[in-house]
Amino acid sequence: MNLENIKHIAVLGAGESGTGAAILAKKKGFDVFVSDISELQDNFREMLSKNKITFEEKKHSADKILGAGLIIKSPGIPDKAPIISAIKEKGIPLISEIEFAYHFTKAKIIGITGSNGKTTTTLLTYHIFKNAGLGVACAGNVGNSFAMAICERDYKYIILELSSFQLDNIVDFKCHIAILLNITPDHLDRYHYNMNEYAESKFRVINKQSPNDYFIYDLDDKITASYLPKYTIKAKQIPISQVQKLSTGVYLENEFISVNINDLKQIRIPMNILSLIGTHNRYNSMAATAAASAIDIQDDVIRKSLTDFENIEHRLESVAKIHGTEFINDSKATNINATWYALESMEKSVIWIVGGIDKGNNYNELKPLVMEKVKAIVCLGVDNSKIIEAFEKDIQLIFDTGTMKEAVEIAFRLANEDDVVLLSPACASFDLFKNYEERGKQFKEAVKNL
Repeated sequence: MNLENIKHIAVLGAGESGTGAAILAKKKGFDVFVSDISELQDNFREMLSKNKITFEEKKHSADKILGAGLIIKSPGIPDKAPIISAIKEKGIPLISEIEFAYHFTKAKIIGITGSNGKTTTTLLTYHIFKNAGLGVACAGNVGNSFAMAICERDYKYIILELSSFQLDNIVDFKCHIAILLNITPDHLDRYHYNMNEYAESKFRVINKQSPNDYFIYDLDDKITASYLPKYTIKAKQIPISQVQKLSTGVYLENEFISVNINDLKQIRIPMNILSLIGTHNRYNSMAATAAASAIDIQDDVIRKSLTDFENIEHRLESVAKIHGTEFINDSKATNINATWYALESMEKSVIWIVGGIDKGNNYNELKPLVMEKVKAIVCLGVDNSKIIEAFEKDIQLIFDTGTMKEAVEIAFRLANEDDVVLLSPACASFDLFKNYEERGKQFKEAVKNL
């Protein structure tokens, strides 16, 4: 994509992504206009004003937007929005913030996507690279936007968490190391409830890769594996597996993570040193190890980083232990697959707090684990009927609640010593909370007040 003849840029959305894109565009000499259909957060309004960037909020002025030579769309704006239709009708180039930012950096990109685990894997990969003393930034769907990271300084490597929404409007964007963790049904409302469209969005992470690049993927993930034959993959492939021994890739063998990448790197890491627990976190650790091994980070740095990494807030976060009952905050589990992994990692009887806005969940996928691990269910949401109907024949103790305080108090009364109270909602949070972070914080506050 050629940006040389473009003078005027409109940015749609003034959150982390849009504000970062606007500031980078201003810094690079473009005439920038920012438009947000919602009210701006104070910090973003202040950042735009400080950088003397013209903006509007609570509306989209078509005359100002459609006069631009290029439009940068924030990932949260759906394609069905009227302003997007008008832009496409007029034929104005429409790109994502990561596509725009990519044109202004020489950093090698490690791009990480997947329905589940991408934040943990991104932060763990960054942790390893940082411990190796490399000039590295962590950005994208976690922390600063890609554009804002580039505004700060030049980096040798940038670790990007990439959502499907961010990948939807790329053109030239390329990852030196692309990681696809898994594909499970999620956000299908943005993809016409078409799994093919969603999977294609995830596979854009291999866009423009060459034989000098790397593609790391979970060979055990059935959906990912089923789509692999549909793509011409030019990059060096590094599959990861917990069930197959691989001649090339990263796999488990005799309680060790074994790394064998075309004789480039051959190491064995004992699983008992991993700071992250659970089957899903083994995949995350294996993917991060593969990325570090691909650029030949020293073995001892990788091992130490896997040992001392601390997991992110709201993802299997141990909150407290009260009278022998452990409370775990997994509020970031907003779909069935994430909750499956959470339940799978539990070694004690579980009082499970679940519920919120259902995104087309098939709870039958959880039934075997629920019957094995869960002694009681505490539903938390505006409408819990689907969850109750799914499990009422299998679990005798099911409670319907509408506040976090009530849910935590009931769960605590149900718990015995050595039980676990697990908040792993399998649903979006927007019926009762602003986001999953607020849900998790309310859980921790309610536990604190017991």
